[in-house]
Amino acid sequence: MKLRHKKLALIGGAVAVLGVIAALVLNALNSNIALYVSPTDVLAGKAPQGKAFRIGGLVKEGSLAREVDGVTVRFVVTDTETDLPVSYKGILPDLFKEGKGVVAQGRMEDSGRFVASEVLAKHDENYMPPEAAKAVGDAHNRAAEKKAAQSPQ
Repeated sequence: MKLRHKKLALIGGAVAVLGVIAALVLNALNSNIALYVSPTDVLAGKAPQGKAFRIGGLVKEGSLAREVDGVTVRFVVTDTETDLPVSYKGILPDLFKEGKGVVAQGRMEDSGRFVASEVLAKHDENYMPPEAAKAVGDAHNRAAEKKAAQSPQ
């Protein structure tokens, strides 16, 4: 084999190895991505089936209930238009409160309940995750449009 052919074979092998490594990295990243979905989108069937995703909004006032085991918590996440029941087994963040912003990551059950594997609360009085703020704002705008359309002129 000539030197030129050896160099081409080496370069071709290196490109193939890099391609395999890139494919493995992209596959790992894709399986760890959790898409954000608002409660209204979940109700509309836009949530990924069989995959983990994130929901966000506000914890509905009066919806927080702790189970007898002391670790399981049930609450409702709302974007002011749609409510979504959530179940979480674990310790909640210190800033988790009713009426405050929350993002939960998990999966939907067949019963329509979201089972969270992780719950994140906003970290100060002025912050809400951008996705949650957008979902709440969109829901508020749709509700205002409905109300305006129903009122007599």
